Amino acid sequence: MNCDQLLLHPRVSAALRRVQLKSVKDVVCASAPDLQRLTGLSNSDVQQLITAAAAVCRRHPPITAQQLQHGVSGAQLRLGCPVLDRLLRGGLPVGGITELAGESGTGKTQVGLQLSLSVQYPAEHGGLGAGALYVCTEDSFPIKRLHQLIGEQVCLRSDVPADLVSSLRFSDHVYIEHTADLDSLLVCLTRRARLLLTRGLVRLIVVDSVAALFRTEFQADDWLERNRQLLTFSSMLHHLSQEFSTPVLCINQVTDVFSQSHNSMGPSLSTVSPALGLAWANQVMVRLMMSRLQGTVVRGDQSSALRRLEVVFAPHLARDGQNAAVWREGLRGVESWTSNRK
Repeated sequence: MNCDQLLLHPRVSAALRRVQLKSVKDVVCASAPDLQRLTGLSNSDVQQLITAAAAVCRRHPPITAQQLQHGVSGAQLRLGCPVLDRLLRGGLPVGGITELAGESGTGKTQVGLQLSLSVQYPAEHGGLGAGALYVCTEDSFPIKRLHQLIGEQVCLRSDVPADLVSSLRFSDHVYIEHTADLDSLLVCLTRRARLLLTRGLVRLIVVDSVAALFRTEFQADDWLERNRQLLTFSSMLHHLSQEFSTPVLCINQVTDVFSQSHNSMGPSLSTVSPALGLAWANQVMVRLMMSRLQGTVVRGDQSSALRRLEVVFAPHLARDGQNAAVWREGLRGVESWTSNRK
């Protein structure tokens, strides 16, 4: 965009023409002192220029914590379990990165699969009326479990009319990508994801898992390059999420914590912390963690290890948690249970 299109004081516009500063991109990429030195404008004029340039670059207004808390920021994507959706104040926010971290076997992939089906319901039933892009970076996609969840949707979503559930062709709208390295992951996001979003075929992106490629491709001495690539990756996700009003779920691995004082980014009593450190944590709007507890939950002819889903941080959620269990139909919150302690 050209600077001539900005609504500026004539004095500011004249200074820009004098120094041949034409592109809004050049204004945004320069610091305030550099602009002041180059144009000879006052500090207040430079601030007006930066504000005007930044406003035209932002396609969507920022979402405040108050808007999220009161649910005025737009649609949300429900998990499909009233107990867990209550913990999340209605579900995943649309327009931002939600991270779900935890050790292996805690049920993180179950959440990703469940959301990939939930997003296909119409808005009045907590969905977004489109499919999901599921990006696998380490393990093969659990297709058998997906089909099992599809077959049990009537049981999980008893709030939805059975004829509506049976009319949805769930498996046709889960788009699966496998990426073996960072380059293929970035290509997937810049080309395939954007194409699917532009055509309205998907309204959810799941990356499972975000840490796998960054851990395997970089050594400890490569932290600077790793962080640079991590910011490039998160920037792509943010742009897609904001431009297409699409929730993004990033499943993350964890690292052991040896000092409790270093675990401010994880649950208060946890001995693990989400991988990738502060460089990644600063890109996340909502951080959730899943853990596996001692004990077994029994329901009829089914039993499940007890899990816990916790809110670590979010601009609109209290730091809280909810026990849960994985059943044939998916992840459900557990408020009371018969427990067989081991």
